[in-house]
Amino acid sequence: MSAMLELKDLHAYYGKSHVLHGVDLHVNEGEIVSLLGRNGVGRSTTVKAVMGMVDSTGSIRFRGREMIGLKAFQVAHQGLGYVPENRDIFPTLTVEQNLVLGEKKGKQSRWSLGDMYNMFPRLKERQHTQAGVLSGGEQQMLTLCRTLMGDPDLIMIDEPTEGLAPKIVELVGQYLQELKNRGISVLLVEQKLAIALEISQRVYVMGHGAIVFEGTPAELKANAGIRKEWLEV
Repeated sequence: MSAMLELKDLHAYYGKSHVLHGVDLHVNEGEIVSLLGRNGVGRSTTVKAVMGMVDSTGSIRFRGREMIGLKAFQVAHQGLGYVPENRDIFPTLTVEQNLVLGEKKGKQSRWSLGDMYNMFPRLKERQHTQAGVLSGGEQQMLTLCRTLMGDPDLIMIDEPTEGLAPKIVELVGQYLQELKNRGISVLLVEQKLAIALEISQRVYVMGHGAIVFEGTPAELKANAGIRKEWLEV
């Protein structure tokens, strides 16, 4: 498999604060990769750096093209989707209006409104409801689907199960598997080990702004030292 997304010696900064310290990471075609670690270690900053949302140095290559220096909308136009942790919806617009806004113009998408409603029937029930009155789980479904409407080749998802009920977490897991089935690569930032280890082909563990482990879910399960030092509370 060829690397679709490849980060090499990535450093990122918020003003004078040096957050990422030489991150090396890659995501292959059609692969789900999870980026694990405790809060505050730089996982969200990593995906924001890929999207051109923070100052960074090093190399971020997507399909062989260097992304450093591009603005977020330019990165998105290359085929990268980003689902932020804060469920960045348009609260005064309806569910369907939010989805239509996410459509990629001038290109036949692999995804339709019907696909979104089939994946999350609750959204179809609420299609004419203002997004701002949806529950947290419904807003997360909407954010995921709106990003998909842009037809990305790789989607980066930041903490999609945060604060969700177990049943909704299960739906999110099914959603991620459906992405893989359709050949879309996924970089998942997640704290819930169970879902990450179940659906990922590979995992990275981050600590203090650097990668401290790379391997398969089975290898992480077998490495009690890494889990105790960098993941367990």
